[in-house]
Amino acid sequence: MKIGFYAGSFDPFTIGHLHIVKKAGQIFDKVIIGIGVNSKKTRKFDKNKMCKAIQDLLIEQNILNAECVLFDGLTADIAKEYGATFLIRGIRNGVDYDFEENIALINEEISGIDTVYFRAGAYCAISSSMVNELIERGKDVSKYLPSQIYEIVKEAK
Repeated sequence: MKIGFYAGSFDPFTIGHLHIVKKAGQIFDKVIIGIGVNSKKTRKFDKNKMCKAIQDLLIEQNILNAECVLFDGLTADIAKEYGATFLIRGIRNGVDYDFEENIALINEEISGIDTVYFRAGAYCAISSSMVNELIERGKDVSKYLPSQIYEIVKEAK
């Protein structure tokens, strides 16, 4: 069974992230979306609510070979625990590639799990950081977020 592990803070989970999950779901038997703890950042949105909203979104979108989990620790270690055969990363541009490739090399060295990249395509301008910046400036971000996620964002205001 081919299992892809897609890790991130997903704070918040954007339509770009959903795009990557849909693409990965066409290739992998199972996609695990792992919401990890980033020790350098404080979360803006509750990770439990985010994971539940992602699960609801997957069901609504009929993406039945994906699930969301919470984890603490190194992505490569957790991916191994879930039996992942590949790590999944989205790439928006060359800067993302350079950043992700360095992490992929270390992850492969410590776990033996390779990383596959999916292009963000039309969603290349969307990032959680960009969405958070717009939220802080009082802008409407509804077009960048799936409706279930947008509800969490509205609650947090």
